[in-house]
Amino acid sequence: MARYLGPKVKLSRRVGVPIADIPKHTAKRQLTPPGVHGYRGRRIKDYGVRLTEKQKLRYHYSVMEKQFRRYVGEAARRKGNTGEVLLQLLEQRLDNVVRRAGFVRTVWAARQMVGHGHVLVNGHKIDRPSYAIKPGDSVSIRSRIHKLARENMESMAGHMVPSWMEVNPAELSAKVLSVPTPDQIPFDVNTNLIVEFYR
Repeated sequence: MARYLGPKVKLSRRVGVPIADIPKHTAKRQLTPPGVHGYRGRRIKDYGVRLTEKQKLRYHYSVMEKQFRRYVGEAARRKGNTGEVLLQLLEQRLDNVVRRAGFVRTVWAARQMVGHGHVLVNGHKIDRPSYAIKPGDSVSIRSRIHKLARENMESMAGHMVPSWMEVNPAELSAKVLSVPTPDQIPFDVNTNLIVEFYR
């Protein structure tokens, strides 16, 4: 299972937006380019603009290039707007559902929680972060890490749960009610540029 193990804040600086909703990434000084004056160098060409949009989405969901390309191919095969379908596929990943439910702060922590077998889908242990959650599925946390999950939820007191899912904080479980729509995704990205990048 390939994953990025390098410095995470460097990814936010590279694309110019916070890829995780934690102070380390959202601090203004972290988003300025490196160097005394934040020198950017020459102006970005069209290819660079599309590449940056693609990397933004990849880093936000912590997906490697080969897997991301597969998601783009799957989105192109399905009916509907390719960009919107791509966002839905990424948003329905198990690690992302755990993050959106507020059980952990970042996608990397969610990925670790899933990989260690602490997450149950419909009562069955699933240890694949890329597992696709469907409407009607329920996701719960195993009892042995309830303490950790509750601490995480307390530290994110103002966390907003998206309307396409329902969370039960008492039982530390979440139920997916519907497929997420692009306006329900709290990350600003231009999917048209991403689709153009792969054409």
